[in-house]
Amino acid sequence: MWIAFALAGAFFAGVMSILAKIGIKNTDSNLATALRTVVVVVFAWLMVFVVGSQSTILDIDAKSLVFLVLSGLATGGSWLCYFRALQIGDVNKVVPVDKSSTVLTMLLAFIFLGEGLTWPKVLAMGLIGIGTYLMIERKEAASGTSKGYQWLIYAGLSAVFASLTAILAKVGIAEVESNLGTAIRTVVVLFMAWLIVFAQGRQRGIKHIEKRSWVFIGLSGLATGLSWLCFYRALQEGPASVVVPIDKLSIVITVAFGHFILRERLKKKPLVGLLIIVAGTLSLLMVS
Repeated sequence: MWIAFALAGAFFAGVMSILAKIGIKNTDSNLATALRTVVVVVFAWLMVFVVGSQSTILDIDAKSLVFLVLSGLATGGSWLCYFRALQIGDVNKVVPVDKSSTVLTMLLAFIFLGEGLTWPKVLAMGLIGIGTYLMIERKEAASGTSKGYQWLIYAGLSAVFASLTAILAKVGIAEVESNLGTAIRTVVVLFMAWLIVFAQGRQRGIKHIEKRSWVFIGLSGLATGLSWLCFYRALQEGPASVVVPIDKLSIVITVAFGHFILRERLKKKPLVGLLIIVAGTLSLLMVS
């Protein structure tokens, strides 16, 4: 059943990317993310009350609560480092480093969660890594302000935090109803998102958001909420080293919707990379 939840999470994550892209067309991305997180929080807590798990909130032990909070903080930390890396480094260098979080998560799951690391899994990790690299199209840097190798430190930290998000959440929701666990960590993410907005002074842009953007930001928030609920339910029951790569298959949905809705064309090299990622992920399912 966890595989079904993981695939559903990937689907909603792919839909969310398209909705978010349309919604932030004329809106600051950090502000749109913070607003979208408000919708996610409301939706997540609504699901908690629908399934009736709010009555178990007082039963959460200190260990689970700490790991849920740390997972939320890791998500916020990943965003902070990622945007800082993009600010001072070249996009075509930062993004591949950040995307390495998939493989890093699998390694951390082996080290900290004791999930088996067999040769078929190692091969799958290699395929996912190669495919991700091929998916990144080189773009001209906006400026030459790379500031040495500072961007590499921030991009590396972004990947580490993104990986820790899944590992910490896996531990945090082990003894907690998945919907409640998701709702709790989402509150932490909300705090971090708005901290970023106010730190950058972007909250003033709310009054300039168009009605159309509000609609798509709201819809992307709902898609994010559904994605997270499915992802963390899958993470609660399945191995993180397999759930996370499956979640990354959202890129297939994003590419498909981007082609048919946004009329974006996929070049040969990224297409090959996409097929390799799919092959690597499917091979993980076969050996899990």
